[in-house]
Amino acid sequence: YIEALFKEPLKTHLFKREYVKNGALRDYQIRGLNWMISLYENGINGILADEMGLGKTLQTIALLGYLKHYRNIPGPHMVLVPKSTLHNWMNEFKRWVPTLKAVCLIGDKDARAAFIRDVMMPGEWDVCVTSYEMVIREKSVFKKFNWRYLVIDEAHRIKNEKSKLSEIVREFKTTNRLLLTGTPLQNNLHELWSLLNFLLPDVFNSASDFDSWFDTNNCLGDQKLVERLHAVLRPFLLRRIKQEVERSLPPKKEVKIYLGLSKMQREWYTRILMKDIDILNSAGKMDKMRLLNILMQLRKCCNHPYLFDGAEPGPPYTTDTHLVTNSGKMLVLDKLLPEVQEQGSRVLIFSQMTRVLDILEDYCMWKGFEYCRLDGNTPHEDREKAIETYNAPNSSKFIFMLSTRAGGLGINLATADVVILYDSDWNPQVDLQAMDRAHRIGQKKPVRVFRLITENTVEERIVERAEMKLRLDSIVIQQGRLIEQQNKLGKDEMLQMIRHGATHVFASKDSELTDEHIDSILERGAKKTAEMNERMQKLGESSLRNFTMDTSSGETSLYNFEGEDYREKQKLSTMEWIEPPKRERKANYAVDAYFREALRVSEPRAPKAPRPPKQPNIQDFQFFPPRLFELLEMEILYYRKTIGYKVPKSPDIPNAAQVQKEEQRKIDDAEPLTAEETEEKEKLLTQGFTSWNKRDFNQFIKANEKYGRDDIDSIAREVEGKTPEEVIEYSAVFWERCNELQDIEKIMAQIERGEARIQRRISIKKALDVKIARYKAPFHQLRIQYGTNKGKNYTEEEDRFLICMLHKMGFDKENVYEELRQCVRNAPQFRFDWFIKSRTAMELQRRCNTLISLIEKENMEIEEKERAEKKKRAPKGQSAQKRKAEASSDRKEKKAKA
Repeated sequence: YIEALFKEPLKTHLFKREYVKNGALRDYQIRGLNWMISLYENGINGILADEMGLGKTLQTIALLGYLKHYRNIPGPHMVLVPKSTLHNWMNEFKRWVPTLKAVCLIGDKDARAAFIRDVMMPGEWDVCVTSYEMVIREKSVFKKFNWRYLVIDEAHRIKNEKSKLSEIVREFKTTNRLLLTGTPLQNNLHELWSLLNFLLPDVFNSASDFDSWFDTNNCLGDQKLVERLHAVLRPFLLRRIKQEVERSLPPKKEVKIYLGLSKMQREWYTRILMKDIDILNSAGKMDKMRLLNILMQLRKCCNHPYLFDGAEPGPPYTTDTHLVTNSGKMLVLDKLLPEVQEQGSRVLIFSQMTRVLDILEDYCMWKGFEYCRLDGNTPHEDREKAIETYNAPNSSKFIFMLSTRAGGLGINLATADVVILYDSDWNPQVDLQAMDRAHRIGQKKPVRVFRLITENTVEERIVERAEMKLRLDSIVIQQGRLIEQQNKLGKDEMLQMIRHGATHVFASKDSELTDEHIDSILERGAKKTAEMNERMQKLGESSLRNFTMDTSSGETSLYNFEGEDYREKQKLSTMEWIEPPKRERKANYAVDAYFREALRVSEPRAPKAPRPPKQPNIQDFQFFPPRLFELLEMEILYYRKTIGYKVPKSPDIPNAAQVQKEEQRKIDDAEPLTAEETEEKEKLLTQGFTSWNKRDFNQFIKANEKYGRDDIDSIAREVEGKTPEEVIEYSAVFWERCNELQDIEKIMAQIERGEARIQRRISIKKALDVKIARYKAPFHQLRIQYGTNKGKNYTEEEDRFLICMLHKMGFDKENVYEELRQCVRNAPQFRFDWFIKSRTAMELQRRCNTLISLIEKENMEIEEKERAEKKKRAPKGQSAQKRKAEASSDRKEKKAKA
């Protein structure tokens, strides 16, 4: 299919670009525009994956302008973007192609209703720009339009085809689709398939087929597979990076600033570790969520201790020097900001935590720095105002503080030239996006990035892990391959992060902060950054893939501290890695006991009563004679008598004393089995289903659930290792004595649920047979009585095909909906129906269930109507017969009289 479209090289489109105002497109942007036009001419959808800051927005707007001015296709187009970039997109439309009328759907319920009524439905616009959230809330409105181009910015948001957003955008009627993403396509194969399936559902219709084309396990050594991946992706994917195309952009330099903990931070760091010492020292019995929580608490401590309730001195609470001196990062920030302000720079500060932004606001007001703020809770209007104010010529705003996830996407803040990452994200791509808010087209100064890292804490390992991941990504992407699996953070790795630096923190309670000048801090940070970069360059792909926290520092293990290897000590005793500081225990230090109780699943049970050592192990599902259990019970009671066992008290049982007395009496009165009873016991042990184990029993129950209790032939085939005669014999005994089983209620409920499903399938098949039998050519004539339940998405032709194919294939067949999905894709009448071709098997099943309900309702109404008509006709027939009989009687009477 692809080769047929690209038999000839793509043409370069040379055309006049008078419609692009207020500036000129760069050469690589013109090439990108030509590439998108070539896609349009060949009827293909694609991914524009230029690196962040290279003008994907401008290239997209130029494409829509080209369609309007050169192809007379004004729209309607939809541009789907993150909430934070709505304002930027609207400004770019006004600036570059003012002839395109762009409207923006945003606001509360009333504002949206008014906008839809007064602006959208009249249709006097070309492009509708809206956010992911608005599309989900107003999907019914967007489904009414036949969209020419659907553009999705930050398209990695739909890499999961089962997400709500991804499912909704697949339902829209679109002629062309374009995805924009600035992050490298580091997805695993399934996520890449999801994006390509959205773009071209007829080509990339099967994830399993796609996986079979590219076996990533062999990609490491098989160059042909790499070339094949390149060949398939080349028509759909265009990616350029700044170093290749944008020579005029000033450079970007990152410096990692390593700093210490304040006295208060060390105290809180110690408290967090000590509180959960039982968890950290447990040998493999760790709860991953608990470890993640410890990690988060330690990160909060590294940022600022005032993030914990009760840490800030007060009341009364004052904004004073203590805000700076109690946090290592704030102390460095306090030295750095006046320095860069004096140099004429302007600053962006990113943090993961909005409460850190609250502290920074207090600091800015105390120091007199003018600032703007943006986070996930900032209303759209305030976002617009803040960005405009900060980017205005000669703006007095010195600092723009943003939460990394909410403010790191698509915003243009190129008027700033210093980026401070107050803390680092797990995903290095998120931090790169944050930096590129400043390092983008329009930047006139070199961009300096300062990353604040607290030394000898979890932060050091988080940053190191992110650097490793970024390095691995770059190696793989440069080679044109995909990362086949993103390693998630495991429990062992989290534990190593938490333990890192713990000994150093416990060594002293004093502050590590000094009055060192900012220049020497930056110089030391630059040197350490260069050393880390050099080490990363030396690491090959295999080293990066096998990276663990134990070996992350190259030759130096995290167990080496101050020249001593603590690895052997840890093997000797898991408790030795942390030596609690010598201090008196306080009353409130019973936290370990509290967590032990909180994590305990159930209370420890009382010890079980003893049993004879050589007693046979028999199961209730083996159906031994009841007499056997009596003899075994006598044997157990006598054994307990011989060892002098006393029945313990059970306070939870009603009448505990009386029950205990009765049980003890049975033991005291017990007698050993006689020779006859022993012989009888051995004989009875051979009379049960001794060859049936738990696995055989479970297979028998599942087979009854699957086929129903009456289909004994099918049940016999399901139980492996048993002959049909054995299964028939067992089934007869099972249904006779099943009430003896301990879990009989649960087992019967399981079987009855399965039988109900079988009856339901029979009734559905009967309903479909009756419906189809009414038509000579059901594929052309069949009609659905929708009533008021007519769906807006599926056409009647699609519904007719689904019902007829379902009946033809057989409703009770396994994987019937997967086969139905394939039939839909192969049907010539749906060749250009992107909606029905992009449905999943689960979605088709839901639609068929709805249609079956409508058919059953229709059949029932017809039956009731026929029954009523029959009832009406019956009395008329009876009265006629009565009149006839009366007339005959009259004639006979007259004749007799005559």
